[in-house]
Formats: sequence, C-alpha cells, structure tokens
Amino acid sequence: MPDTPPRTGTQAIERALSVLAVLEAGADTASLTELAAKTGLSPSTTHRLARALCDADLMRQDPDTERYGFGRRLVTLGTRASKALGLAAARVTLEALADETGESVNLGVRDGDEVLVLLGVSSSQRLRFDQEAGSRVPVHASAMGKVLLAFAGDSYDLVTALPPMARLTGSTITTRPALRAELDEVLVRGWALNDEERDAGVRTVAAPVLGSGGRARVAIAVQGPTVRLTDDRLEQIAAAVQEAAAEVAGRLVTPL
Repeated sequence: MPDTPPRTGTQAIERALSVLAVLEAGADTASLTELAAKTGLSPSTTHRLARALCDADLMRQDPDTERYGFGRRLVTLGTRASKALGLAAARVTLEALADETGESVNLGVRDGDEVLVLLGVSSSQRLRFDQEAGSRVPVHASAMGKVLLAFAGDSYDLVTALPPMARLTGSTITTRPALRAELDEVLVRGWALNDEERDAGVRTVAAPVLGSGGRARVAIAVQGPTVRLTDDRLEQIAAAVQEAAAEVAGRLVTPL
C-alpha cells in the first residue's frame, strides 16, 4: 500500500498502532529504519508517528542509541488493564497451579491462527519451559490452541480457515483431518495434550476456561519436560488444570 498522507483519524491511529505492534512482536527496541521497514511506512511518516507516541509516553527513544522502545505509560495502562480484566486475580490461581504441579503455567487467548500468551508463571525447577506474556504460538501445535479451537463452537470452520500448518517436530499435526480428529477427542476428554508437537522434549496439558454456552475464549496450560510430565501424571495434571480453569472462569471479565 502506498504511504500516502493520512486521510482520517482512524488511519493515523491504525498506523500508530502498527508502530507499537513492531515492539509487541518481540523486538523490544527498534531503529527508525527498522520500524519503517516492518510497518511499510515511509521514514518521514514513521518518524512523525514515533515522535507522537514518545510525546504521549507510549514509546521512548534512547538518547544514546536513538532506538525506540516501550514508554513508561504502558506500564500503568497494562497494570490497570490486567486488574480490570481479572488477570491479576487469575494469576493467583495460576501461581497455585504452578506450585501444585511443579511446572510452568500459562494463560492465553486465540488470536487468528496463533495463541497469544497473556500470563505466565514460571516453575521453580531448574529445567523448565516458559512462555512469557506477549509470546505467540501456533494453534495447531499448542495444547491451548487445541482447546480454544475445540471449544469455540465452530471448530470445523476454524480449522478450514487455518493456513498451511507448519511441521515443527516429527510429532506435529499438519493435516486438517488429523487436527479435526484430535479436536473431537479434546471435546470428549475436556483437555488437550501437546505431546512434543512444537518443541522436542516438551509436553503441555491445557484446559478451556468455559464461558456462556460452554464456549472458551481463554485457556490455561501446564508445560514441562517429558521426563517429568510422564504418562502416569497426565490425568492428575489434567484434573488440576481443569479445576484451575473453572476457578479462573469466575475471576475473568468476559469476553476477555
């Protein structure tokens, strides 16, 4: 799309958000050139947007490196949003689940063909596998993704709309019929398993946070190394995750 002058306030907002999205995607800091390249905007437009965001304290510019990063105001906004949405209260449940299982715990929502992690609690174990808040994982290779698809109410259409599913390990589900069959099992069982489908040596058990009509917009998961998440522990961990999910359902503001 040509980088034409903004015609509406909405367009300007969308462009400003696209600049912030570069940092959200994991860059943390970026130069003006990098911001322009990743947003597709001209350097002059990108500079104007970056300056406006810095003036609002939503971004900051390092005076030494001239790279842009997150602004202090986002800390306040994020803290207040977490409390208002019930995420701060949900964290208490996630921390208890991490203590009970000895593994790392996540809470996430589906965003298109990915799961966006909103909360993460790390295991106290030296060998652990964490997903930080803000990280994203593909729905087809994620236990949270599976339960969010299975309990969405229109899983068949959602699977049909997925882009080609990348093979990440030898265990990754990469075909739509196989994924639909897996989702049918998840619906019956009430929880999902990611059995080394995204990372070798890592298992994840997830359960849906059910809302009205038995549908889920949120999921929580326990993940850890296969040497600890053994077959004989799966049912016990699944029960703990489901119990925690039911508790979280009463704490979140819905729809999240």
